[in-house]
Amino acid sequence: MEKSVFQDRKSFHESLIKIAVPVTLQSLLQSSFSVVDQVMTGQLGSTSIAGIGLGSKFYSLYSVLVSAIAAVAGIMIAQYIGKEDKKEVGRSFYVNLIMAFGLAIIFTCISALFPNQIMSMYTEDMATKEVAAGYLRILSVSYIPIAAGSILSTLLRCKEAAKIPLFSSILSAIVNTGLNYVLIFGKFGFPMLGTKGAALATVISQIFGFVLTLLLFLWEYKKQEWTLPFVVRMGKEKTIQYLGILLPIILCEFLWSLGENVYASIYGHIGTGECAAMTLTTPTQVLMIGALSGLSQAAGIMIGKSLGQNDSKKAYWEAKQLMLYGLIGALIFSTLIIILSPFYVRIYQVEDSVREVARLLLIAFAIVAPVKVLNMILGGGIIRSGGMTKYVMVIDIIGTWGFGVPLGYLAAFVLEWPIYLVYFLLSMEECVRLLISLVVFKKKKWMQRL
Repeated sequence: MEKSVFQDRKSFHESLIKIAVPVTLQSLLQSSFSVVDQVMTGQLGSTSIAGIGLGSKFYSLYSVLVSAIAAVAGIMIAQYIGKEDKKEVGRSFYVNLIMAFGLAIIFTCISALFPNQIMSMYTEDMATKEVAAGYLRILSVSYIPIAAGSILSTLLRCKEAAKIPLFSSILSAIVNTGLNYVLIFGKFGFPMLGTKGAALATVISQIFGFVLTLLLFLWEYKKQEWTLPFVVRMGKEKTIQYLGILLPIILCEFLWSLGENVYASIYGHIGTGECAAMTLTTPTQVLMIGALSGLSQAAGIMIGKSLGQNDSKKAYWEAKQLMLYGLIGALIFSTLIIILSPFYVRIYQVEDSVREVARLLLIAFAIVAPVKVLNMILGGGIIRSGGMTKYVMVIDIIGTWGFGVPLGYLAAFVLEWPIYLVYFLLSMEECVRLLISLVVFKKKKWMQRL
């Protein structure tokens, strides 16, 4: 029996390394797109920083929704791999790919045709709005390759071939960084495009990354002799089950991201300097969450496979281990952020007052970050793995719209607190979500088999 437990633990850690490490590295590299943009354009002044920050907010709304579809694909593919049902694996892949394409087309049209109207919701500063609109219009070209790449990467992770999207992300990040340097600052004979150059570099690198991922997938597909039946037709029962998973997670992610956009609007109306300070903290926030996102992805895939094998005891144990690892990692990163924050803000060519506000915002983030990470693993991976996405939807709606948004408006426009206190107060919604999530987790009703 002890030998069996040892083998289970060894198998758990091997799978965790195969999935979480490549996903974490890929997430960090994907995050580097926006980080490099902001660090380089940070040399252009507060207006450019604020413009990219606000332009990225609507872009992130799309990213969150397409990631939600990819999450649904992951839930389904992982469980059907556990059940060894190749036909359903193929159906799960192609149906979600079609859904992601449809979403990409809608957002591409909106972002390309109405960027000024969209940015008017975020800021009244004309200069900032102009920068943000131009940035968003160019970014819209990347929506379709992002959609295809997200679903393809999900399939590869479930097949424990996460090294392929990781490799693509490494080369994409290199391309993005090089193009940023050339196009933002006008090097090697190219015109100096500023924020538009940053957007163009992101688009080119995203397209490059998708094409490379596709080519490597086809190579691995042939090498491993995988089968992926092209099945898209769904009977009534399958359709109801699919929509029961998809609609709650789409609504959940949309309302959560909309809440994040409301927060951005609150920061934007407090002032351009404050908005710029918030944008300066984004690279650090993204990198920390990205560094631990692999645990969330691993939770969805590993626990989903265990549930598919009808081994709920193993799934529950795996969930507790992943939460423990996430908490330890978050505490380490939070400590580093607090220690290094005074040095980090000196990277940017902005006013001293903006630097100081950014430093205080980083401290506020570091305090709430462990709670954010646990919510990411619980809601983004564990509870969803059983397909019970309606639980996550309700939890997120209560947290974001029942607490976060009202507290943000109260702190900013009634109490008129400085932005770092506004951020800290509205972030208390994370504590509400964690408490509810832990109750749901312990009741085990989320542990369902498709």
